Amino acid sequence: MAEFLTDIKTLRERARQEIDKGPITSAYGADVDRVVQVCNEALATEIVCVLRYKRHFFTATGIHAESVAQEFAEHAREEQEHADMIAERIVQLGGEPDFSPDTLTMRSHAEYDASADLIDMIKEDLVAERIAIASYTEIIHWLGEGDPTTRRVFEQILAQEEEHADDLRGLLERLPSELGRA
Repeated sequence: MAEFLTDIKTLRERARQEIDKGPITSAYGADVDRVVQVCNEALATEIVCVLRYKRHFFTATGIHAESVAQEFAEHAREEQEHADMIAERIVQLGGEPDFSPDTLTMRSHAEYDASADLIDMIKEDLVAERIAIASYTEIIHWLGEGDPTTRRVFEQILAQEEEHADDLRGLLERLPSELGRA
């Protein structure tokens, strides 16, 4: 079994070194610049998802639109919470969250969607959730033990993205199949 930490005196001395790095200490095991870059891509993904869900919320029409639109609104709110969590972590890592609208869709893993049909909206949202699930699963594996805090942020977001995908799949199963053909 490995020895526990370093002696207290050494820990205290190290904590005083490079104090401007905040929570990033010599124990941090990842490439902080690359982690910030990956987080900014995830931030763009979440913002695009917020925008897509908001558009779908406001433009959903038809007899089944009200309940589906409420699901879109809930998902938009939760995607905004994800974006905020990621932006906060970027700042903790000493980076700057990139909210630039000029490059948002280029950095996002998911795409924006302007579907007018309710079934198409749900399908596009489900595809975007599946993209986020695959991306975040890969990020979690990549981070491993190198940055457990960022990994936990992505694990928390991943759990909710899986919930969203399940919700959307359920909507598709419950809505009449002919709705998409109208």
